[in-house]
Amino acid sequence: MEASRRSAVKPVIVLKPSKRVPLVEDTTGKASDALPLPLYLTNAVFFTLFFSVVYFLLSRWREKIRASVPLHAVTFPEIVAIFAFVASLIYLLGFFGIDFVQSLIIRPSGDVWSGEDYEEGNEVLLHEEDARTVPCGQALDCSVSSLPHMARNVTAQRLFDEKPVRVSTEEDARKVSCGQAVDCSLRSLPPRPPIVTSQKLFHEKTVIVTTEEDEEIIKSVVAGTLPSYSLESKLGDCKRAAAIRREALQRLTGRSLSGLPLDGFDYESILGQCCEMPVGYVQIPVGIAGPLLLNGREYSVPMATTEGCLVASTNRGCKAIHLCGGVTSILLKDGMTRAPVVRFSTSKRAAELKFYLEDPENFDTLAVVFNRSSRFGRLQSIKCAIAGKNLYLRFTCSTGDAMGMNMVSKGVQNVLDFLQTDFPDMDVIGISGWITEIHGFVRDEGNFCSDKKAAAVNWIEGRGKSVVCEAIIEGDVVRKVLKTSVESLVELNMLKNLTGSAMAGALGGFNAHASNIVTAIYIATGQDPAQNVESSHCITMMEAVNDGKDLHISVTMPSIEVGTVGGGTQLASQSACLNLLGVKGASKDVAGANSRMLATIVTGAVLAGELSLMSALAAGQLVNSHMKYNRSSKDMSNLSS
Repeated sequence: MEASRRSAVKPVIVLKPSKRVPLVEDTTGKASDALPLPLYLTNAVFFTLFFSVVYFLLSRWREKIRASVPLHAVTFPEIVAIFAFVASLIYLLGFFGIDFVQSLIIRPSGDVWSGEDYEEGNEVLLHEEDARTVPCGQALDCSVSSLPHMARNVTAQRLFDEKPVRVSTEEDARKVSCGQAVDCSLRSLPPRPPIVTSQKLFHEKTVIVTTEEDEEIIKSVVAGTLPSYSLESKLGDCKRAAAIRREALQRLTGRSLSGLPLDGFDYESILGQCCEMPVGYVQIPVGIAGPLLLNGREYSVPMATTEGCLVASTNRGCKAIHLCGGVTSILLKDGMTRAPVVRFSTSKRAAELKFYLEDPENFDTLAVVFNRSSRFGRLQSIKCAIAGKNLYLRFTCSTGDAMGMNMVSKGVQNVLDFLQTDFPDMDVIGISGWITEIHGFVRDEGNFCSDKKAAAVNWIEGRGKSVVCEAIIEGDVVRKVLKTSVESLVELNMLKNLTGSAMAGALGGFNAHASNIVTAIYIATGQDPAQNVESSHCITMMEAVNDGKDLHISVTMPSIEVGTVGGGTQLASQSACLNLLGVKGASKDVAGANSRMLATIVTGAVLAGELSLMSALAAGQLVNSHMKYNRSSKDMSNLSS
């Protein structure tokens, strides 16, 4: 039964009976009555019969094709099998029903909704005296109590005969097609505010419940009259804007986003700083490796990854390190860089500015100008490189607990404005992140920093935090925990990480898989994953010590770019991971202490990962472990369909 479609001017009411009311006694035959057996035995018989005759017919037809016998020339057993096939098919269709088959292949329309999950306080109950069996021709005459105004939701419920029913108005609530009207007394519904939410209907298909106002906005976005990027500012509700944008995107593309979560995320927290035009969020599992014993302290290292074996392998490395007294780390340098490019009319003028900037007597003046931009940013050095008439200026400064690129950019801006006084013929071509004009040139990126690109300048000079970690792994631990030998590890490191990388022309890639650990920790702690490019610059060294009995391993990473404030670090999940490490937010004792600690933790985790993977390679365990832990037998193709 289906009630009339709701009126355009009347509120939508969600009706749900306290229990099912059978309107007529079912006397028709059922498919399950085909045999005088219990239902499960009847089903088993027909299922077995169906698949048996299918197998028999396919086998016979294959033999005919091989023997060049016409398929229409059938024998008596084949005729019996065909009749058995038809009979079992009719039974199965009759038992499961055509509606069941259609529900598997036809997606329910967007205006059909399940109301099964509504709260108990919002249910509409039928009076007990109306919950009785009546003949189809006899009507129930009950008055309908008044219904207060509700948000206009379109909701489907299962009433009486278990078919979806759309109930829209008080009048429609009394129009149930069963020969005569069935009127039921209804309790009042409390008012519900307009909502934009997602529910699961039938076969876990995600649907969106919208108000009429939201529907108009969706149509405007689809038509292009309302820009999608302006929804947050116009609606003042970031989650509602994301839901509307999501539904508009699905209608425009004809593709479902049912597997992409919408609820359970604070969209206000990313507005204007982390992500534009959101339609949901991606879930990445977070595993814990450790404890990592680093400089006498234990750390449980969070790693967000979808690569099987990665966390387990790093955890094994942490175990081996812990048994041998831990890792020692040393911070070598801490300074973020920015590099604008300026142009002069002659190379001579470019050289004059280079000499001016590199003169120690001018550094204090430039530092005062630079440091005005922030209470944490402190200029450390300026290095210049000339290419014809163009001069590239590489500024390096400390940035406290922030990763600091924006901080450096503001300081560089101050210095460039100051230099315009003494060098009025200087044209500023580029500085990343700032779009202004001087003498008709647009400022952009000079690429001498160098950010998010593999560059020799970062490998040699460093960028962000430069850290070296070392540990001595006892020979017994190498044999019992890592299942290999010191000699095998030393030889493999030389052939793979050093010689092999040199043969490949690697730039900062003299390691086994440093980027795996760096990226996993970066995602978990809210860093910029794209900076994995230079942050993964690493050289892994191994050598036998103590008369060849033990292994000395070290990793040197000159360009770790991390921060504990700003950007993605303020999101709830990422903030929790930073809190787990004890480096959440800005350090209250020493400026920059938390970000420097995070850099050393990253380096220590990389050492653990390098140690474990190299051991697996030396012992020939890598393929077996990946086949066991990194391959799923579960069919994931239909989970989000």
